[in-house]
Amino acid sequence: MKQGWIPLALAAAFAGAAQAQPQPAAQPQPAPAPVQAPVHTAPAQPATSKEADGASVDSTVAALYEVISGPAGAPRNWNRMRALFVPDAKLSMIVPQNHGSFALRPMTVEDYISRNMSTFSANGFYEKEIARRTETFGQLVHVFSTYELLRAPHDAKPFLRGINSIQLVHDGKRWWIANLIWRAEDAHLALPERYLPTTDDAR
Repeated sequence: MKQGWIPLALAAAFAGAAQAQPQPAAQPQPAPAPVQAPVHTAPAQPATSKEADGASVDSTVAALYEVISGPAGAPRNWNRMRALFVPDAKLSMIVPQNHGSFALRPMTVEDYISRNMSTFSANGFYEKEIARRTETFGQLVHVFSTYELLRAPHDAKPFLRGINSIQLVHDGKRWWIANLIWRAEDAHLALPERYLPTTDDAR
């Protein structure tokens, strides 16, 4: 009997000692926060804009041309330009290379500003829309905008022409420029008649 009693008593003692030790309460684990995709409804930096900017496709495109145009040395309202674009917008230029190849040079809005500060300081620069083709599907709009560049507003002849391909999106409140790609006219690529102004130019 003693041989059976001793281990049972020891087992009971060990069990009591274990029960006497305070055990930490299980802490409830917070549920992981749901991962949300970023929604671009505000410019990347504090920005100022005219009241009509973003109100329509027309006003947004007009603001884009207006904000970069001006006489030599005239300060541009860069905050107004920032306010036209979604924060991660891309501006890209198609550039002919040697041997018939082409390069796409992408940049951010800040890149565009920094790269053109010296040019706008030294030269008059007026970019003007002369024709437009527009495709629309709900909150998505693609504007094929023919432009010409002038040194002064009333120059008889532009020093360069080309096409701005502008993608715009609407977030339920206003229009934003999401993407802009341009290609200039050159000796090997002339603007076709369908992208030039006509008396019944369809927009």
